Amino acid sequence: MTQKSGMTVVVTGASGRTGSRVARAARAAGLEVRAASRAGGFDWADRATWAPTLRGADAAYLVHPGDVGSPAATRGVGLLAHEAVALGVRRLVLLSARGEVQARPTEEALRESGADWTVVRSAWFMQNFSEGPLVEELRLGGELVFPGGAVREPFVDLRDVADVVVAALTTGDRYVGLGIDVTGPRLLTFGEAVAEVAKAAGRELTYRPVPTEEYGARLAGFGEPPEVVELLVDVFETLLDGRNAHLSDGVRQVLGREPRDFTAFATEAAAAGTWTP
Repeated sequence: MTQKSGMTVVVTGASGRTGSRVARAARAAGLEVRAASRAGGFDWADRATWAPTLRGADAAYLVHPGDVGSPAATRGVGLLAHEAVALGVRRLVLLSARGEVQARPTEEALRESGADWTVVRSAWFMQNFSEGPLVEELRLGGELVFPGGAVREPFVDLRDVADVVVAALTTGDRYVGLGIDVTGPRLLTFGEAVAEVAKAAGRELTYRPVPTEEYGARLAGFGEPPEVVELLVDVFETLLDGRNAHLSDGVRQVLGREPRDFTAFATEAAAAGTWTP
């Protein structure tokens, strides 16, 4: 991998699950990271904050705070990409979702910006079991309720996603104009994944599949806005229909190694007390 000496990379969502790991991987690769977060004065909802963050940078990693398939993401990514190109920041890498047809307009908005773009399409994150709302269900309730049925998913470690993003940002023109699908090394059902978490955590944990509509009602009961519930139900109905039940070799092609395995992830997270009540 050829790095650009003194390269400055804007990382949106730098305090989030993906952005924080991209920022860490970028620094480890010798890049100067400019964190684009509200704490740093950047706000996706305030276009006046964009230019000060982008100006003078060499590249940017884009992850929208909403689902990548939402109208807000399509508009936000498109506008930010155009502004970045106008300021001379042409190298842009977008995090998208593997198999999510709703994300296509957002990817197209990036392509239409005139940027030297790459789209990294990720499988379901392993870290969804250890960070965010799902982990509380497992840690406190001992049960994961989710509309995954018995579909098999190639769960991917976010550290692998971050390493692929940094490689795409720094390897010249090799990945410009390409979509890179990243997955883990094997397929697991959500039930099998929870069983691996339970084994690593040394406690009984269960998975209860529910219909998508029932899960949407649960989200509404937790206070999620109707438009968010509608979008997520639509996304889950498509993503969890088996279309992603196959492996992709993006991690190996880009990084020259195999992706991290779910068992190693679960063992490491359990040792950190992630699922200890």
